[in-house]
Amino acid sequence: MDVPTKTFTRVEVAKNNTEDTVQFIIDAVVYDVSDFLDAHPGGEAVLRQVAGQDATVAFYNLHRHEVLVKYADLAVGTIQGEKQSIIAPQPGDLSTVPYAEPLWLTPQFKSPYFNDSHRRLQKAMRIFTENEIAPEALEKERTGEYVSQELINKMSAAGVLHMRMGPGKHLHGVSLLGGAVDGKDFDYFHDMIMSQEQVRVACRGFQDGNMAGMVIGLTCILNFCKNPEMKKRVSDEVFSGKKKICLAITEAFAGSDVAGLRTTAVKTADGKHYIVNGTKKWITNGVFCDYFVAGVKTAKGLSVLLIPRGEGVETKPIKTSYSPSAGTTYITFDNVKVPVENLLGEENKGIYVILSNFNHERWTMACATIRYMRLVVEESLKWAHQRLVFNKRLIDQPVIRQKLAKMIALCESHQSWLETITYQMCQMPYAQQAKHLGGPIALLKMSCTRAAHDIADDAVQIWGGRGLTQTGMGRVIENFQRTYKFDAILGGAEEVLADLGVRQAMKNMPKAVL
Repeated sequence: MDVPTKTFTRVEVAKNNTEDTVQFIIDAVVYDVSDFLDAHPGGEAVLRQVAGQDATVAFYNLHRHEVLVKYADLAVGTIQGEKQSIIAPQPGDLSTVPYAEPLWLTPQFKSPYFNDSHRRLQKAMRIFTENEIAPEALEKERTGEYVSQELINKMSAAGVLHMRMGPGKHLHGVSLLGGAVDGKDFDYFHDMIMSQEQVRVACRGFQDGNMAGMVIGLTCILNFCKNPEMKKRVSDEVFSGKKKICLAITEAFAGSDVAGLRTTAVKTADGKHYIVNGTKKWITNGVFCDYFVAGVKTAKGLSVLLIPRGEGVETKPIKTSYSPSAGTTYITFDNVKVPVENLLGEENKGIYVILSNFNHERWTMACATIRYMRLVVEESLKWAHQRLVFNKRLIDQPVIRQKLAKMIALCESHQSWLETITYQMCQMPYAQQAKHLGGPIALLKMSCTRAAHDIADDAVQIWGGRGLTQTGMGRVIENFQRTYKFDAILGGAEEVLADLGVRQAMKNMPKAVL
């Protein structure tokens, strides 16, 4: 933050406490709020209480640092002979708060999984997120508006859309954040970085609204589309940002019970088309999408079709607990005519397509949940060090330290588990991942959303009323505690995933030990 060069003494500031003039000091910077008294959200009296004084402690007991950045024009100078002690982070900076970054990003620790390309991508994506994504995310999380075409275009040009789909040939020859990583070297640890860096804006609704439908829908095109022309056309349209795509599996009658889908696809007499009828519910991004990757019932089982928006396709928004910017949707298919060439995978064997696709979806959700947990830990550590209660900092209370210890332990253990599974993903082709990692990924997602429940509970107790307030100091905590349940339900409910993990283990149980 640029501060005017004029200097004051503390005696001079103390005198500027009159009916017409109100000045105070925050971290060696002098602020003149005389013309801001009526506009102050907390009222004029609060500002007059600290007029002429050093208000540093009082300010940080009530406000986040970005408030000073927002109202930088109120700064009129500095205190003579004094320097600012609080350093505002710049875009791309790593946090210096203990446990605010995963261990591999903490200078004193080492990791066998990450190399220089991972560190370059992490920094480049953090800068991109803070400069390009965060301003829009914060605004649209509040207003409920959908992601802008302008931001989608920026993400396309930077290769961000491409990288969010994970490793693959779709990255070859694409400029990825100005050369931060070569597409041929991109692995699942790079993919993890992409997921985790975007979470730091702490806007859970917009997080999903920002092309999450593409992340879980376009994978079916890349992995199961047998028509080369259609595969190239659709992927090019989506990667360019010209078209949007989403995954449409869940129905009012069938959530985690995929086999219970009721949407039907009946072949025409000439065998050239499917006629699709049915509904889909809670479909992320559906309201603004051009393509729907839909699970349907065919003659002898489940199949997956790519359905373009057109005649017979109707979408309408659904209100949920998080921001409408997510674009959560109810879809109606009414006699929709779909070419048989739009079949993804084999007819009547769509369950394999759906279940294989779930692995990457659930893994990305675990990446995001674990990173959001860490952000809550960081915010809570900072708050506990600055908040004064009963003439003590919160951090000086043993009960608060106990809560923080549990929160930190849950973050570190789940990040470690995530990295272990990610390493296995890097060693297995897609088919082997589908065979061997469905159970471990299911258990990871189930466990980390249980951990999120405990962290949300402890964080709100640490933050009190601010943890229930959508704006101000506790914004991050309120957003997390209100929305963490989405990850416990979307992509498979905790109980279903827990059962999947154990049932997969049962299949591999050797009879010799019985």
